[in-house]
Amino acid sequence: MTEHPHGPTGPGTVIMELGADTGALILYTPADLDGAEIEISRHGDPLGRRTHSQVRQRHVASVTKYAAVYSSLTAGQYTIWRDEDRPAGTVTVAGGQITSCRWPE
Repeated sequence: MTEHPHGPTGPGTVIMELGADTGALILYTPADLDGAEIEISRHGDPLGRRTHSQVRQRHVASVTKYAAVYSSLTAGQYTIWRDEDRPAGTVTVAGGQITSCRWPE
């Protein structure tokens, strides 16, 4: 899959739909992952459907951070994939909230 690389994301450009059973995830990464597509899937289902998001520059106040944003996720535990075969870690997304975590070293 080839996707067009996107530039930095400014404030107010990401829409997250939250609800009782729906949350969102912000995955902060090192700068060297800028442009990478990072996949996540429901934990415990390694062959299940994965969703991905591209790491982009995020300008916040006077700093630049790098993050992939996953909006509208069903609440539960997710596996973050380092590559197609190796998990990088897990995170729990709560309904009605934005969960944030850092890329596992």
